[in-house]
Parts: sequence; structure tokens; C-alpha cells
Amino acid sequence: MAIRARNTESKSVNILGSEQIIEDEMRTSYVTVIPYSDQWERDFLKIKDEIKSALGELAESIEHVGSTSVRGLSAKPVIDIDVVISDSSVLSDVIAALGRIGYQHEGDLGITGREAFRYDGKDHLQKHHLYVCRMTHPNLKNTLPSGIICALIRKRLQNTAGSRKREQRSILKT
Repeated sequence: MAIRARNTESKSVNILGSEQIIEDEMRTSYVTVIPYSDQWERDFLKIKDEIKSALGELAESIEHVGSTSVRGLSAKPVIDIDVVISDSSVLSDVIAALGRIGYQHEGDLGITGREAFRYDGKDHLQKHHLYVCRMTHPNLKNTLPSGIICALIRKRLQNTAGSRKREQRSILKT
């Protein structure tokens, strides 16, 4: 049974497992919130595979974030995804690679350091929101479990240390 509620003071009502009404001066729209589905994880993996094949090593990681990533939590059925990059020096390459598979860069949409992307013609994938941000972006602290953040930093440090060792061996051989 869907519950509809109206809150004229705060512009939105958040009722888990029901519908929300969001109001502004121009319109009232409805957001459907449904019970958790195991399919959301499979949907994320399908999207991740497509993005990973386009980005390769440009992405440090591709993370399922937001309410659909929380087992047991009711949510709107839209997968939120963060592509984590090492730093902004690879951003133009990431934008180009995502463009080749149908994503259009929308800019930061008011959140500095988090780049948003939209898409058309991806009917084979679950509806999703795609963002790209640096490993050090403050929003990652809010969307990723701290263990994942530590693992990403550890991976980056290991890659950096490995590169230094390879460079040192190369220098010693010459």
C-alpha cells in the first residue's frame, strides 16, 4: 500500500517504503520508493562492467553508492555510481572515454570536484546516476564505507611504491 503525504513547509516528505511528494513553485512530482531488491547489486555490476571496459586503468575504482547499495534499505530504484580517479589530471581522458560509450559530461552541477554525467540510449541498463570524483573528494567519506576508502588509498600507495621500485631497478640496470 502506497502512502502519499504532503508537506507544504519543507518541499519534500521522506517516507520509507512509500512515495514521496516533492513540491516547488511550478509542480508537484512523485518519487517512488520501493523495498530493497537483490537485483540492484546485479544491475550495478552490469553497469560497472560497461564503464570499466571503457575506462580501464583510468578508474581507481567504480563504487555502488547511495541507498540502493545498502542491503535491506528501501530506495528509489536508481543506481548511484561513483567512478573514483586518482586526481584531476586524468579527468579529460575519463570524460572522453565515457563519451565514447554514450555518456555526456554535465559539469559539477554545483558540487565542486564531483563531475556528473547523463546518458541516452542505455535501455539495456538499470536507470542510474554516474559521477566521477577524485579519491580525496570529501563526498567519498559520505558515500563509501571507510574500509573502501582505506583500501583505495592503500592501493594508490602500493602502485606508487611499485612504480618507484621499477624506476630504481631500471636506473640500476643502465
